[in-house]
Amino acid sequence: MARRRPKTNLPAPFLQRLTVLGEKLDGQAGYPFNIPWLDAEEFELHFTTPVTIIVGENGTGKSTLIEAIAALSGYDEAGGGKGYRPVDHANAIDKSGALLADVLRAGWLPKVTDGWFFKAESFFSVARYLDDVAREGGGAPPDFLSWSHGEGFVRFFEERMARQGIYFMDEPESALSPRRQLELLRILDGVQRSATSQVIIATHSPILMAVPEARVLEVARHGFAEIDYRSTSHFKLYQAFTVDPEEFVSDALRGEEDRHL
Repeated sequence: MARRRPKTNLPAPFLQRLTVLGEKLDGQAGYPFNIPWLDAEEFELHFTTPVTIIVGENGTGKSTLIEAIAALSGYDEAGGGKGYRPVDHANAIDKSGALLADVLRAGWLPKVTDGWFFKAESFFSVARYLDDVAREGGGAPPDFLSWSHGEGFVRFFEERMARQGIYFMDEPESALSPRRQLELLRILDGVQRSATSQVIIATHSPILMAVPEARVLEVARHGFAEIDYRSTSHFKLYQAFTVDPEEFVSDALRGEEDRHL
């Protein structure tokens, strides 16, 4: 298992800048190197707050970005902690955003890469891996799987993010009820206020976008722009539904839901 780096007294964000190595991008083809916002001359991403929230429609590259930064920080594409390899990728036929790590350069101050990469679809494989490692070492397994689906996830977040580090989260709301999302919101708010850790999260959830003082970045075809979560299409859709559910559903069934945006 990877050796832990010493702690720092400097506040998050630790990862502060992300750029593209043009000479390594040249000649690359296909996914994930053909994502429109991956422009060697234009792409430059700055992280200025402990919690950064990435939003956007499916297919814009949110998860790809999270996978790439996590890989650049030393995490397996399936998720987990540093040095964990809970999933065998030998026979995988799909390409991961982790491949982008080879063409990216990260600017750290300081370089704090201990932490966790959370992916909802691989959480159970990772949880079983943790239990197996603990048993092999003669210790008691953390046993996150004995809890209900959402409870296990939230318990996991509380336990992990209490430690200094950098944490990557790819659409955690897919495993959480709205009430459990509120619990995660409180955890993220604690991270934002304490600045002892850094979290970069991709989400469709307006609840998770609402972390006070967190920076929200919207990804579109040609880049990233800072946005107030109330101005996102996600928030506007949910708002329109709650204001007049019947009218919203009627419009949606006619394919006219975009008029609420």
